[in-house]
Amino acid sequence: MSARERPAARRRSGGRKKRAPRAANLPAEYNMLLTATLCLLALGAVMVFSASSTTRVLSDGGLSDSAFYLKRTLMFGALGLLLMHIAARHGLETVRRLTPAILAVSLFLLVAVLGAGTSVNGSSRWLGSGFLQFQPSELAKVALILYAADLLGRKPKRVRSLEGLMPLLLMAGVASLLVVVEPDLGTALVIALALAATLVAAGARFRDLAVIGVGLAFLALLMTVIEPYRMSRLTAFLHPGADTTGAGFQAIQAKIALGSGGIFGVGIGNGVQKAFYLPEAHTDMIPAVIGEELGLIGILGVVGLFAMFGYAGLQVAKRAKGAYGKVLVAGLTSLVMTQATINLFAVMGLAPLTGVPLPFVSYGNSSLLATLFAVGLILNVARGGTARAGKLRVVEGGRSPARGRSTGARSRKSGGGGRGNGRSRRAGHGGRRRASG
Repeated sequence: MSARERPAARRRSGGRKKRAPRAANLPAEYNMLLTATLCLLALGAVMVFSASSTTRVLSDGGLSDSAFYLKRTLMFGALGLLLMHIAARHGLETVRRLTPAILAVSLFLLVAVLGAGTSVNGSSRWLGSGFLQFQPSELAKVALILYAADLLGRKPKRVRSLEGLMPLLLMAGVASLLVVVEPDLGTALVIALALAATLVAAGARFRDLAVIGVGLAFLALLMTVIEPYRMSRLTAFLHPGADTTGAGFQAIQAKIALGSGGIFGVGIGNGVQKAFYLPEAHTDMIPAVIGEELGLIGILGVVGLFAMFGYAGLQVAKRAKGAYGKVLVAGLTSLVMTQATINLFAVMGLAPLTGVPLPFVSYGNSSLLATLFAVGLILNVARGGTARAGKLRVVEGGRSPARGRSTGARSRKSGGGGRGNGRSRRAGHGGRRRASG
């Protein structure tokens, strides 16, 4: 091997050694996000079975499949984990490019569900029937965060004025109005708070946020006053003992479940409140079942896992490369944390009941798929993924591997290129001087 070929060979072998242990170089935040997600999923599967099996058996004389909701949770959980894996490895640039289409589809489905949706408990929130039911508002939540990240990532200065934010505010307003009409004020509240947190992370001015907040508070109060069942929920929150068999029944039963569990709980499967005393025990009221069967320790464990998720997500947003990645991760993390906070506060009696499920834990196929897809995008950024105007780059040590390889290829073609040519020429001159000396 000639002297000129040795440096190129060393560069090639050195590059392979650096790229090989990629899994070992994953940041701690990546592992924290993955651990929190998987633990919450496992807990959710156990508690969904515990909360739903008793009512399934008692409702049909023991002839119903007690594992009906567990089977669906496992099936859609596996599908969601596959979607999360794809998004974590390959999805960031593709998702950014498809963001307008995703937003348009979500708005179309929100309109379609008003006319062709399946009505459950007086609300038309689902399209399809049976096994293939889908809730468009779950897709709309993620789509609006994607749109905000793309809009503010392309032109970060938009966040400094209300005029610049107007496209995002209009899109969010239309989607939220469609969700409220279903009716589903809880999901609209999640959208509003998650987008507000996204704007804070993007650097919005306090006075602009105050104007938006006052407007949203007025609209929320107006929507509550004009709808009798929402007003009854508000009065039940303020005076839960005033109507213990009506509007305040669910809140009272949730408190009984939490109080019955004590510190260590009565044991998994031994809870009583889930047996027709606690409505929707396997969906938005599942924290009450956790509190009864796993006690205060179980509730603190759930809160701790969500705290781990939130901390890791915000750290990923802080270290993300580019404005798009920062806003995207901050928005998706805020979406999960906002929904979890609203659900836990409602079950504990610290906020009015809204019907918002607990992410990863409550039964809900659409919610599970949308949330795991969002986690996959966060993990993509945690791995170093960035979405540019062109193609996806994976940043390692501040350099793009593709750029490094192409530069190395050009230098090899040109005989070393740049400083490498200078070294080879100096080496050649020195060799001639030594030979002639």
